[in-house]
Amino acid sequence: MASHSHRQLNLFFFPFMAAGHMIPAMDLAKLFALRGHKATLITTKFNVPYLSQTFHRNKEMGVEIGLLLFKFPSAEVGLPEGCENFNLFSTPEMHMKFFRATTFMEKPLEELLKEHRPDCLVADTFFPWAVDVAGRYGIPRLIFDGRGYFSLCASMCLEKYEPHKKVSSDSEFFSIPYFPHEINLSRNQIPDFLKREDDSEFGKLVKAAKESESRSLGFVINSFYELESDYADYCKKVLGRKAWHIGPLSLFNNGAEAKAEDEDKSSSGEHECLKWLDSKRPNSVVYLCFGTVSAFTDDQLKEIAMSLEASGQHFIWVVKKEKKEEGDEEWLPHGFEKRMEGNGLIVRGWAPQLLILNHSAIGGFVTHCGWNSILEGVAAGLPMVTWPVFNEQFYNEKLVTQVLKIGVGVGVQKWVTLMGDTVKKEAIEKAMKQIMVGEEAEEMRKSVSVLAQKARIAVAEGGSSYNELSSLIEELKIFNC
Repeated sequence: MASHSHRQLNLFFFPFMAAGHMIPAMDLAKLFALRGHKATLITTKFNVPYLSQTFHRNKEMGVEIGLLLFKFPSAEVGLPEGCENFNLFSTPEMHMKFFRATTFMEKPLEELLKEHRPDCLVADTFFPWAVDVAGRYGIPRLIFDGRGYFSLCASMCLEKYEPHKKVSSDSEFFSIPYFPHEINLSRNQIPDFLKREDDSEFGKLVKAAKESESRSLGFVINSFYELESDYADYCKKVLGRKAWHIGPLSLFNNGAEAKAEDEDKSSSGEHECLKWLDSKRPNSVVYLCFGTVSAFTDDQLKEIAMSLEASGQHFIWVVKKEKKEEGDEEWLPHGFEKRMEGNGLIVRGWAPQLLILNHSAIGGFVTHCGWNSILEGVAAGLPMVTWPVFNEQFYNEKLVTQVLKIGVGVGVQKWVTLMGDTVKKEAIEKAMKQIMVGEEAEEMRKSVSVLAQKARIAVAEGGSSYNELSSLIEELKIFNC
């Protein structure tokens, strides 16, 4: 082993073109670069601006990450020229066109691998064909899709044992068989492709992704052992999957740098909400953000607004709505923003989430349960209100509320793609109070604060995630001997 222990690896990172995939993939590439290995990101020209500040910041720190570009096949599927990121689309029809376009990227990837011959290709789960392309040149493919162990195991168990096919209705609950904890779900809370034979393009993509797992080297997991130890062991020892946990990636991207990057994205240098937070007491503000894809109806947004006013909690609420120059907005109660002056802020569009979550004034987090957001909430030591919408978010909710017991559900019962299930203001108000005030809130805050400390230890030298990355690096060196 000593003969190759100091050999530099050359790794290619090929994320799905969406913020929730590209940002952690970039952090992962940086992690390998910090260990002295050559890391190169593959993407398209239009997506470079999304990552430009990260590239710039890394370079200032002396961390070089390469970049290789190819032309996105927009014309082949009828997408507008320049629309090369999943987050730009808001309808299932456009999303399907985007997925279809990715199948045309096999040839450009093959040309890049043939020319550069990296030691490993870290490719997104949505690119199942990448394992075949890499295999033609003897290159191992690692799968990185940003999920944690819990949701990965839940998905695999549902596919293997099909408990959802043994209940009589979509609303009846079933338990996940042979799981470390008793976890109950309904068919309303799982993907369509699990509930029935799905011959759609997306269904075929999912099947191809599952089939490609056995021919890939394994999974890279953005998590840490102390957060999901039962499920890390279950994944490897019971389900027989090779996997390496190397997160939380946001902590590897150390705090000072992450904050500087967030500041770079703000046109004024310091976002107005950060100045506002400076005037608030510790743990007195609840932060609400539902990711880059979810888009609630105007009626649901109004329910959220009414719950915030009724709760009496200080708040920062991120919404994807532009400000009207004059007059009331249909999705807000009449005079809402004026009444909330001093008590709450609505941030429209982008918000510096890492800076907000780590501010001492923030006491709780209302989240759509995307895995990146869950990890950031845990690392910041915040109890959470869980409001899953789709994808693996219902699995993540169960981890937070039933296993870790660091959050409460808002009561969502049904997967509704993009728009979310309907939740009334009384349920939202009750959940926010549960994580912000009282003994239950204090107990959750203590528990998640312990996890936050464990997360920091995990990524430090000698920690569980640090050591797991070392093991992965050694395996890749042996593979390429």
